[in-house]
Amino acid sequence: MEQKTFYINRRNFLKGSFAGLVLSSFGLYGFDLMHPTRTYKVGLIGTGWYGKSDLFRLLQVTRAEVVSLCDVDENQLQAAAHLIQQPPFLQKKPRCYKDYKKMLAESELDIVLIGSPDHWHALQCIDALAAGAHVYVQKPISVDVLEGEAMLAAAKKYQRTVQVGMQRRSTPHLIEAKNKIVDAGLLGKISHAEMCCYYPMRANRNPVVQQVPDFLDYDLWTGPAPLRPYDSLPHRGWWRAFMEYGNGIVGDMCVHMYDTVRWMLDLDWPQQVSSVGGIYLQKESKSNISDTQTAVFEHPELNCIWQHRTWGTPADPEYPWAFKLFGEHGTLSGSTHKYDFVPNNGTSPLHGEALYEREKYPEDVTEKDIELHVASATRLHMLDFLNAIETQTQPISNLREGHISAASCILANVAMDLGRPLVYDPKARIVKGDPAATALLQRPYRSGWTHPLPEMF
Repeated sequence: MEQKTFYINRRNFLKGSFAGLVLSSFGLYGFDLMHPTRTYKVGLIGTGWYGKSDLFRLLQVTRAEVVSLCDVDENQLQAAAHLIQQPPFLQKKPRCYKDYKKMLAESELDIVLIGSPDHWHALQCIDALAAGAHVYVQKPISVDVLEGEAMLAAAKKYQRTVQVGMQRRSTPHLIEAKNKIVDAGLLGKISHAEMCCYYPMRANRNPVVQQVPDFLDYDLWTGPAPLRPYDSLPHRGWWRAFMEYGNGIVGDMCVHMYDTVRWMLDLDWPQQVSSVGGIYLQKESKSNISDTQTAVFEHPELNCIWQHRTWGTPADPEYPWAFKLFGEHGTLSGSTHKYDFVPNNGTSPLHGEALYEREKYPEDVTEKDIELHVASATRLHMLDFLNAIETQTQPISNLREGHISAASCILANVAMDLGRPLVYDPKARIVKGDPAATALLQRPYRSGWTHPLPEMF
């Protein structure tokens, strides 16, 4: 039934920016992405949960050879290598590496997928571009603003395609909402947007310092970030509990929803960013990310307001991680699961739900830890990435868009720490009138590592 719904709504998709993506997925560009003229040689850096998920989605939509895998965790690396040799992928055993630089040097790759923690995204993306590969990098693209600026400069220099893993832009039901409601003018003038996350996702633990296991190179895992005492495997939720490696809930969850609002409403850089918050309730753990935070991204006659709490109950239980667009004629709520439009004029509301493709991709159902409701969006995001490579055009979540959304969220954290609003000038790469804030656009790297800067390219 879900598959049928997608094709019924296909006509609406063709009205918007999704047109190229839909056409490419049906092979109507003069080539077939499912069966391209060449087999893409692919490497993956970071073989954990989402790295594998991105790789599996790519393998589902095109012909590719997984040449190499890289991970500093030998157990995780070998488990991933084993999985891709099994049905439905039946790949040859890839070369396995601990050091991604050695992987890039020894493998001629068409595509590099980056699924490592946030503090590695910039260096690995830049090095992959320099090696001649197109890059699919998970969000957020960077942990500080100047990393993102350097990535933009590198992509321009090396003339390679970069797609950022913010697949809300390729989510079928949200594309439908954009086309049928926002672009069709059903909301009227939109002068307020709200975004939120009320998931209890902050790790609140106090594990003891312990010996690093033999299968993990913790020093290399840490890379350019500060070296914390080893107290647990950092994978999944634990590393996200620390600002040393990312930007907290704002950098993880707000970046998705703010990017969605920006895409829906065609917004560029915010005019000003402000934020307040901190650790208000969950003070007992080692985690140093905020448990409560509000951020305001100001656009002309439109404030985009973010709120997260990792405690308590959601403001709207139907939309615990979501965005809401408030227009003069109604309200649109959207999430990874669904959308609802409630008009003010008494006409019928509109509703849409996530596309599931269980029949077309039965392996989705048995894949460990898969976000089943997101799989179709990631497949379409991969198709858009491949189309951009083939046609030498910009993908829908290109590096500039990824940078604006990530940098804005980073600025929100800086604004919270400094206690004042910030105005970023992307041309001068400064915070206007605020030398102290400008100094925080670049995080210090650990000794032995060099922070990339745009003037290097």
